[in-house]
Amino acid sequence: MTPLPVAELHVHVEGTLEAELLVSLARRNGVALPTYDPVALAGRYRHFTNLQSFLDVYYANLAVLRAEEDFYDLMAAYLRRAAAAGVRRAEVFFDPQTHLNNGIGFETMVNGLSAAAQDAPIAADLILCFLRDLGPEAAEETLRAALPFREHFIGVGLDSAEVGHPPRLFKRVYEMAAGEGLHKVAHAGEEAGPDYVWEALDVLGVERIDHGVRALADPELVARLRAERVPLTVCPLSNLCLKGVSSLSEHPLKAMLDAGLLVTVNSDDPAYFGGHVDDNFAAVRSALSLTDEDLRQLARNSFEASFIDDGEKKRWQDAVDAFPLSQCSAGKPV
Repeated sequence: MTPLPVAELHVHVEGTLEAELLVSLARRNGVALPTYDPVALAGRYRHFTNLQSFLDVYYANLAVLRAEEDFYDLMAAYLRRAAAAGVRRAEVFFDPQTHLNNGIGFETMVNGLSAAAQDAPIAADLILCFLRDLGPEAAEETLRAALPFREHFIGVGLDSAEVGHPPRLFKRVYEMAAGEGLHKVAHAGEEAGPDYVWEALDVLGVERIDHGVRALADPELVARLRAERVPLTVCPLSNLCLKGVSSLSEHPLKAMLDAGLLVTVNSDDPAYFGGHVDDNFAAVRSALSLTDEDLRQLARNSFEASFIDDGEKKRWQDAVDAFPLSQCSAGKPV
């Protein structure tokens, strides 16, 4: 079946590390794992109680990334799978602080990731994310260290443990990023409330909100997001796995669409949450009884929300409108 063409705007390259590649890289670099059985390792995934329980496993696994080749292989594997999922444009997060803390230099990570993006069958760019739980000073140090490699990334983001680390703490580093002409996005409203979304907009001046599912609790915020066409990069299977919703049938995606919000569907950390973007589309298509027009709108939204020029956006939106949904794998339930 042919997948619907989309842009993926919320995916962490580190979260695409499948168990088979994890084992391969561990053996290549002599890194100890609890087991070298990919099936057993994968069995540890998707049984998380909250965001932090996921992050504990996620960060531990990244010790296998040591050389430029490792980062290339990680990015290349994601981009191949994304292309098969219908992704035609990917704006991919990476977390340099994790790798710097593992003794890996900027040059190693960005050269590997960028080379894979250049060799990819689809268009892809990188967005550098700050780990909010490490604090604003560490974020500023990271951005300064990254600037010699400015040509390798198009924007900055804010991720990791949300609650207790409000966006306002990162005002200065976002001002620094703006001064370098970088795009600005931030995770907000995943576990924390609408106030984090307000801060991301008003204090950080972000162009997109990553997640944002809790924005619906504030009608005034919903009205603003709709009026200003602020994109929301929603990740349904992630929300389910991290207990943001108890079932996909309760996910607010359909309500967000019906409210006229510029909402998109993405995979977040597909190696851990049960699927790539096509799997997310299929899951919500089934659970929320999305119509063909809903699917088209989500795909159109993804290109509108991307950091490409208006002509390219229109070209892809026209392709979505012309796409025969009867042949679309996103229309099939999982």
